[in-house]
Amino acid sequence: MLFYGHILLVCCLALLLDAIIGDPKRLWSRIPHPVVIIGKFIGLGDKLLNWNKAGPRTRKVMGVFFLLLLVALAASIGVLIQYGLEKVPYGWIGTGIIASIFLAQNSLYRHVAAVRNALRDEGLDGGRKAVSMIVGRDTKALDEAGISRAAIESCAENYSDGVVAPLFWLLVAGLPGLITYKAINTADSMIGHKTPRHQSFGWASARLDDLVNLPASRIAGFLVAISAVLVPANPAKAIEGMFKDADLHRSPNAGWPEAAMAYALGLSLAGPRQYEGYHVDDTYMNVHGRREATYEDITRALRMLFGVCVLQFIPIAIVTAFVYRSAFDAVSIF
Repeated sequence: MLFYGHILLVCCLALLLDAIIGDPKRLWSRIPHPVVIIGKFIGLGDKLLNWNKAGPRTRKVMGVFFLLLLVALAASIGVLIQYGLEKVPYGWIGTGIIASIFLAQNSLYRHVAAVRNALRDEGLDGGRKAVSMIVGRDTKALDEAGISRAAIESCAENYSDGVVAPLFWLLVAGLPGLITYKAINTADSMIGHKTPRHQSFGWASARLDDLVNLPASRIAGFLVAISAVLVPANPAKAIEGMFKDADLHRSPNAGWPEAAMAYALGLSLAGPRQYEGYHVDDTYMNVHGRREATYEDITRALRMLFGVCVLQFIPIAIVTAFVYRSAFDAVSIF
């Protein structure tokens, strides 16, 4: 029980450090961020193994091979780091510091807020430039409503796969689970696209990312729905709408937090979108909601994001206190 308590302590520390400090620019301007290193390795694999003259079958096989290599390497690194820190007094503090690097509460809030600020202060050109930093879609023709919806959708989806999912795998499998998850998720974001180059090579990465995000997306959806009280809106209606419309999204996971966000804010989200090289013709979630979103709706989404980050921390902190109180009482008996 006390061993698992260490993992809970790691989660609490990681959440607090990420929320307060985030990603210090001075540090990561001098040394490469671990996710950047993972991305460079994925880019190298794409360059060396995704052969231009190969057919779809060969590309798919090579993509599976590369993904297995990536997962094995990430898990091994996680095991080595965690094993080494377990041998050091108070090594859980080091584990918590490392884990915080892979969470995205602070950076997600800042990036979404940057879109709101740019749209409000600089108009469409500023908003398009800012939103292009957090979404993969073609932003050149987006109007204010399109920019606002894109930022809100990114807020909901990235809360799930940038905060809840890494935290979930940290709880389940420690640092190896966290680093492995981030490697899979980064691979999906880089090569898991339906473009001619990556449709086959990135197939395995996209499918595995769908699988590892499945539990967290449902948890994130419920947390987002509950945070509707901050807007204010009815959490019960957000939950009902989430179950009704989540499957309308092309992703088996992104629809859950996005549908909850759509009903909480009274907006229509998702729908047809243009990406570089291909078009997505999705159905709108909350089809009867407003489509003319504004930067003020981004502010409301940010309020919900802050709320869910606090909401997820509270039960972990309570369980941590209970575990250590129980362990202390057990020792006191003897």
